[in-house]
Amino acid sequence: MELPPYLASMPMHAITEMHGEAGLRERFRLEIQGFDSAERHRLDEALELVTWLHRDDRRSREPYVNHLLRVAIRMLHHYQVRDVDVIVAGLLHDAVEDHPVELVGDGKIEDPTAAALGVLAERFGARVARLVAAVTNPLWDPGRDRYEQYREHVAASLEREPWARVIKVSDFTDNGVGVIHSVGPKVESSARKYRPLVPVYRGLVTRADTPLSEAVKRHILDQLDLAEQRFSAILDQPAHPA
Repeated sequence: MELPPYLASMPMHAITEMHGEAGLRERFRLEIQGFDSAERHRLDEALELVTWLHRDDRRSREPYVNHLLRVAIRMLHHYQVRDVDVIVAGLLHDAVEDHPVELVGDGKIEDPTAAALGVLAERFGARVARLVAAVTNPLWDPGRDRYEQYREHVAASLEREPWARVIKVSDFTDNGVGVIHSVGPKVESSARKYRPLVPVYRGLVTRADTPLSEAVKRHILDQLDLAEQRFSAILDQPAHPA
């Protein structure tokens, strides 16, 4: 498939709709051209790993790796992140939560999450593993509301890891602003899950220790406003008469 020369300036969901995974991979390649060869190797290695781990996973109408690519590209392009550990962790952010056993490669593991984080620390460094741990959901208490537990976990884990906030906000933006690109029951369930988190993210983004420029923070706040508008449009629709 021939990709257009203006791919570097296209919105990511437009790339997704028009050019799919191949377009997102090319956009990622363009975004990391400024890194040195060792840094590009680490980024390519992380992308290769998540491509394998999520090879059978899908999000609505697309391969799951598209989501991971958009999270990384958003940090590179819109957030101006040049910290390779953070981009690597962004690519890997769902690996431990979704595929711990495959990461470890052993069917008999007492604590798959801890073992999987150990594998990431070995391959990509302790800091990457720590960032992935901060954005990995814990086991839920079945006696409590899952969404409430999720909100508590997000607030607590991101409180102590400023760079993990950057990863999680990019993930949230892809899920929130991108909710209109989903289909089926996931649209409403995602809106219910994510709408109460908008004020939590606003508070985290505007903190002085969140390592982003003021211009980037304003951009993210605009995106959070857009996500909230879309959640409200989905959840606050008047009931249709019978």
